[in-house]
Amino acid sequence: MSDIMNNNFINTENIFERRYSMKKKFSVFFILFAFMLSLGALGTLKIKGKVFADNAFAVSSKSVVLMDFNSGTTIYSKNEKEHLPIASMCKIMTLLLTFEEIDCGNFGENDDIVVSENAAGMGGSQVFLEANAEYKVKELIKSIVVASANDSCVAMAERICGSESAFVERMNERANELGMNDTVFTNCTGLPKPGQYSCAKDVSVMFCELLKHEDYFNYSGIWMDKIVHPKGRETMISNTNKLVRFYNGCDGGKTGYTSEAGHCLSASAMRDGMRLICVVISSPDSKTRFREVSEMFNYGFANYTNKLIIDKNAPLDVPVTVEKGKKDTISVVPENSFYVFSAKNDKKAFEIDFKPCEKIVAPVKAGDEVGKVLIYENGIEIGSVKVVSAEDVEKKVYFDYVGDVINDWSIAK
Repeated sequence: MSDIMNNNFINTENIFERRYSMKKKFSVFFILFAFMLSLGALGTLKIKGKVFADNAFAVSSKSVVLMDFNSGTTIYSKNEKEHLPIASMCKIMTLLLTFEEIDCGNFGENDDIVVSENAAGMGGSQVFLEANAEYKVKELIKSIVVASANDSCVAMAERICGSESAFVERMNERANELGMNDTVFTNCTGLPKPGQYSCAKDVSVMFCELLKHEDYFNYSGIWMDKIVHPKGRETMISNTNKLVRFYNGCDGGKTGYTSEAGHCLSASAMRDGMRLICVVISSPDSKTRFREVSEMFNYGFANYTNKLIIDKNAPLDVPVTVEKGKKDTISVVPENSFYVFSAKNDKKAFEIDFKPCEKIVAPVKAGDEVGKVLIYENGIEIGSVKVVSAEDVEKKVYFDYVGDVINDWSIAK
């Protein structure tokens, strides 16, 4: 085994060592990753899979979470589950349900929505929609993401569920599905209302779910734009998340403010393939929330790294056998990517084992599951990724078997 592995040694970007071997008759491979990630200048404390910054910085915001998007690892937290009002960060759930409706095909971004008098009459942050007028879904989404428009939120809620109250029920159902056990919604805007609360941890959960919808980023980076109303009137809008312009790598976020909630912010930033999420609730002023989120991002990017171990866009160099198919083997790819989050200069060794399905019989369609890869650290499984077929394989018919017999006979001669 060691000789085989040594003969197949590959050095990739001086970071990883990949070694492959075959086990018995199965299409099984073994990969050993060994990479060196520098230790940060600041110490860390690891507890139950979380990484906490040790005296890295002080924050004045009442509740805080800094986390890695891909692995879900919490880097720093303070009162992360304290029940607090979150103001307009409630709109993260409104946007999430909107994009999920679009993905389900219930409507499209170019569809029209008629704005009710109720929606047009919303107070607080708004873009002054015209009652009984039609607006494109994408214009309403833009106004929510960029300008935190309450009127657009209610218009979307009424389009999806018929009323804001029915939509709020959906919001709470979705929160429960996501494991947001410290959240209760009572409206879709975040305007002050008794009984509504969340926490920094739950906000990070729903924000991460929203970021899985790539179309969100078509809007989140807009700095200044305008909403053109049906009668020709224009409303200029500017992004309430100032970090999209002033912080390198910030590509999305949601602000919030009420006198009850204080200044809130959930933001995302990405550098060198690592995306960090930061949530602050109840900062004393607007400048503080942006400064503290920036400082936490700086700490995360300076001290941690997120390495791609399994790439969903890279076919696996391993044969997978198909029975009764017009092809004997198929090419396969991971269904999802897998990342490992770590402090820089931290030594980690991983073993990755491919386990094919016990029996794969044609016909096979691209996307069908054919096995999975298991990722181990120190002999302990830390994750798995489904492996799917990258191509269609049709089932053999009678004439295919006749052709096989002829070919075998020709070879035998």
